[in-house]
Order: sequence, then C-alpha cells, then structure tokens
Amino acid sequence: MASYNKVILMGNLTRDPQMKYLPSQTAVVEFGLACNRRYKTQSGEQKEEVTFVDCTAFGRTGEVINQYFTKGKPIFIEGRLKYDQWEDKQGGGKRHKLTVVIESFEFVGGRDGAGGGGGGGNFEGDAGGGGEYDQRPQRQAPRPAAARAPAPRQAPAPQQAEPPFSEDQQFKDDDIPF
Repeated sequence: MASYNKVILMGNLTRDPQMKYLPSQTAVVEFGLACNRRYKTQSGEQKEEVTFVDCTAFGRTGEVINQYFTKGKPIFIEGRLKYDQWEDKQGGGKRHKLTVVIESFEFVGGRDGAGGGGGGGNFEGDAGGGGEYDQRPQRQAPRPAAARAPAPRQAPAPQQAEPPFSEDQQFKDDDIPF
C-alpha cells in the first residue's frame, strides 16, 4: 500500500526554540507553532481558530532555527508527521504525542520582524539527524543584523505589457495545444 507523509505549515513560534544534543552530538531543537485560520460563519460572523503544533528539527536545520528565531517570529516549514507513544512513569498510563519533524523551512516576514514578503533562506536537511543547509546559489543564509546595511528604497519601474498576439492575427484549431 502506498503512503505519503508531508506537512506544510506557516505560523508563529509560540515559545523560544529549545536546543538539546543527542549522544551523537546531533542538535535537536523543539518549539511550538501557532497556525491561525480565519473563516466566516453562516451568519456572516468572522471567527478565528488557532491550531498549536509541536515541531522538532535536527542537525544544522535545528541550529539555524535556534539562532534566528524567537517567540512570535513567523516561519514556513515543510516536514513529516511523527507519532510517539510511551508509558507514563508516574501514572503507568499510555501517553502519545503527534509532532512535525522539520525537513526544510524558510524565513517569512522580512528582516528584523518587518512586514512584507518572505525570503532569506531555505534550509533543508535529513530530519533523522544531521540536517544540511540547501546551498542553492539563489538563496543565502541571512547575515547578522549588525552586518546588514539598509537597502535604498526605489519605486519599481513601470512595466508595459505587450499583448500575446495582435488583434488581426487569426488562429486555426491546429494552433491551439489542447
């Protein structure tokens, strides 16, 4: 039987990341994520629903999250669901927990918490431990705030859109690809 386990979430950290190390010296970072859903009821009333998700990142991915994220910061994550079960040592009952193991993430919200688009870096890794930074040339890890120089703001140049075809151009059924 085929299966697929992929989670894509965007939200804000509910607490500062907590970093620990496995005996193999692999970093493990845990944090909470709050994802909001806004919807309108049948009566037209606006409602908001919040889902809290526990997240775990390993290796370099976890170290970078620990370094650059704090409570309240937005993050976009991709990962997989992991279900853990154990015996409660005090009460003897069975316990369980569903977490998201982060395989990659992206910075969201601009630099230093400013609003606007995302970007800044795409970190991917082997979620089983030892995550690696995805070193594609079009994305780089953000520099510390002290090393950044503010970019001058310029208005974007207006673009003139050209029509895909002229009005006098005729098409035949064979020219249409579908």
